[in-house]
Amino acid sequence: MSLSKPALKQQAPLQSPERLERGRQAAPQVFERLREAILSLELTPGTTLSRTTLAAQFGVSSTPIRDALMRLEEEGLVDVFPQHATVVSPIDLTLAHQAHFLRRSLELEIVRSLALNPDPRLVARLKGIVAQQQALMEANDLQAFEVADQDFHRTLYEAAQMQDLWLLVRSRSGHIDRLRRLNLPTPGKIEGIVRHHKLIVQAIADGKPDEAQQHLRDHLSGTLSHVDEISARYPGYVRR
Repeated sequence: MSLSKPALKQQAPLQSPERLERGRQAAPQVFERLREAILSLELTPGTTLSRTTLAAQFGVSSTPIRDALMRLEEEGLVDVFPQHATVVSPIDLTLAHQAHFLRRSLELEIVRSLALNPDPRLVARLKGIVAQQQALMEANDLQAFEVADQDFHRTLYEAAQMQDLWLLVRSRSGHIDRLRRLNLPTPGKIEGIVRHHKLIVQAIADGKPDEAQQHLRDHLSGTLSHVDEISARYPGYVRR
């Protein structure tokens, strides 16, 4: 698909442009921090990414910046326009639907397997994460809440010994994750996430695989059903 040149937004300084950790390769660290800035919408769709500016902010040469931007392009999170610019991509609904299908398919089987053989240690860990989410919800800390939400789902994959599949899901979820981030402040959304997580954990603890799967379906179905509302609130952010 050929892309037309976008209307560009000036890149703002990153909120956390601190120097990278010594002893670790620079490119993966730049990639992780830029990816998080895109997913959190600190870098919004249409924002230009200047290699020179990023190199100065991170204190590295242009090579790690180039490598990180190439990885972001592979995930569809940036669009590269040769001889023009690199920009944060709009949220692609086709890719969002594909990521949702992949995640739902995998996690339905994961929660089923966990409910068929309940592990009290896993249940205690999941309840701890849900309690943390409850506290973050009450503090209205959306960023930390999102981190805890990812921790909850990653823990399910780890418990099922499917860590590599979690990495696969994460690499495909940039577009659906941005939709979720835009939908998160919607009244009742966070409360619904916490409620569904509690129900999933209880179904696993009670050894009820069918209930665990149904609660997961309900949990993962919310964001895509609100695409029209999200698009109306954030014009230009979504590509259909």
